[in-house]
Amino acid sequence: MLSLRLGYVLALAGLSSAGTVVWSGSFDNYQTPADFDKWSWANKVGAYQWYIHGDGPTSDYLALDPAYKNPAVETEAHGLKLTISSNATWRTDMERAELIPQTTANLGTGTLYYHFSVKREEENAPDPTLEHQVLFFESHFTELKYGVGTPTTDLQWYVGGTSKWGTDFVPGTWFNFAYEIDFDGKTVALWASTDGDDLVKVGDAISANTTTDSADFHVGVLRIVNRDPPEDWYFSGVYIESGDITTSVAGVTA
Repeated sequence: MLSLRLGYVLALAGLSSAGTVVWSGSFDNYQTPADFDKWSWANKVGAYQWYIHGDGPTSDYLALDPAYKNPAVETEAHGLKLTISSNATWRTDMERAELIPQTTANLGTGTLYYHFSVKREEENAPDPTLEHQVLFFESHFTELKYGVGTPTTDLQWYVGGTSKWGTDFVPGTWFNFAYEIDFDGKTVALWASTDGDDLVKVGDAISANTTTDSADFHVGVLRIVNRDPPEDWYFSGVYIESGDITTSVAGVTA
């Protein structure tokens, strides 16, 4: 018992406490894909709303495993594999599988940092010839895109429909991001790193129509063209904080 407790204390010692967590999207809130199904409009439980997906069972789109998380993230034990395919159609012909924060917190006031890590692998790799919208707001004032621009193999940061920064989306590497959003000043900036490296600012503040109703941040992927084969995307370290940014990918104590 002592060794377990000591290990836990040592793990916490690696965490930063720079900011204040406003909303945690830790996937440790869920043990199986079926746990996401406990949420409904009549039963708003858990960290996420789960309704943007195809007609198949949730296990067609979501999977949880320690192998699916960024090893540098110390605030969760497992990450998320999200799969889109021709059976991920939601309301349109586009492929979509997206989680939305379930919270009563105001996610659109002051300056907030929207943190997340994303990865792809060689197996079931995203198609770089097709447009993907990733980790986006409903109004698309800021988002990541893949399969557009030059080169299409870059994971690109967009503001107001224009690419502002990009990096080669190589397989097997975790790409860590934080959208720095000043909702009052109407600007957005970008912090980024890879694997376990600390976040650094890669995009200075840009004017944007920064607005959210606190229920329109899409944690997932929308692909414009609907066709097989399936694609796998991996997500980890999702949370929103206020105050000073936590640059350590290890996470922040809530």
